[in-house]
Amino acid sequence: MGEREKYEELLTKGELTVVGRIREASNAVLLCKVAYGGESADCVYKPVKGERPLWDFPDGNLAQREVASYLVSEATGWGLVPTTVLRDGPYGEGMVQRWIEIPGGEAPGAELLALVEGEEAGDGWKPVAFADVGEGRTALLVHADDPRLRRLAVLDAVINNGDRKGGHLLPAPDGRLYGIDHGVTFHADDKLRTLLWGWAGEPLTDEARAVLAALAAELAEGAPLATRLAELITAVELAAVRERVAQLLRTGTHPEPSGQWPSIPWPPV
Repeated sequence: MGEREKYEELLTKGELTVVGRIREASNAVLLCKVAYGGESADCVYKPVKGERPLWDFPDGNLAQREVASYLVSEATGWGLVPTTVLRDGPYGEGMVQRWIEIPGGEAPGAELLALVEGEEAGDGWKPVAFADVGEGRTALLVHADDPRLRRLAVLDAVINNGDRKGGHLLPAPDGRLYGIDHGVTFHADDKLRTLLWGWAGEPLTDEARAVLAALAAELAEGAPLATRLAELITAVELAAVRERVAQLLRTGTHPEPSGQWPSIPWPPV
């Protein structure tokens, strides 16, 4: 059994024990222990009952969108979203996700984002936008020119992520990068809001084009991924995923802000 299958089984079948709550989250986010078959792990449990209603998303389905984001991430082969399942828990149905431990004392994504003086991002960084830092001063918001972030930018474009903040970037000790908090995804309208605009308008990598071409096939009607996604998002939203992938392949470039929707989430961290 591979790592993915092991964690999916553990998170799906294991006994959940709530050990705490992450209070800074806007929705109910519970830290849990999960145990099954002699294995155990830390995980996050987000019950549907704890979701805060949003004006532009239907009530009670953010958990499904988190699982859908995981499935698309796995289909790319990039493994950018921690193992995520939909199941019953102590407070009803919700999403359960593997907890990713990051080095103690570090803010999530701290080495991937920065504010710099001047108008140049500098070597190894990509500019995003100027930010007001108080007292009439501005600084340039930049992110690392990191291939892991670039893959995540492509994934966000596919799932139409409306909330890619700095705090949602988790560089693991083993060198892998994970993105979390994918509740506001898969809207049929363009909702892409992200701090990862540094590649906007630039050509996609050869790797990304190959991944997107394979993903298009997996999204075809009747394919296993498409069938699973149809259980989690609406038919209109699934059609929009297919169109976003097709658009990326047609243009061959990273998307640019539409100008019809705020392009950067607030607060950005």
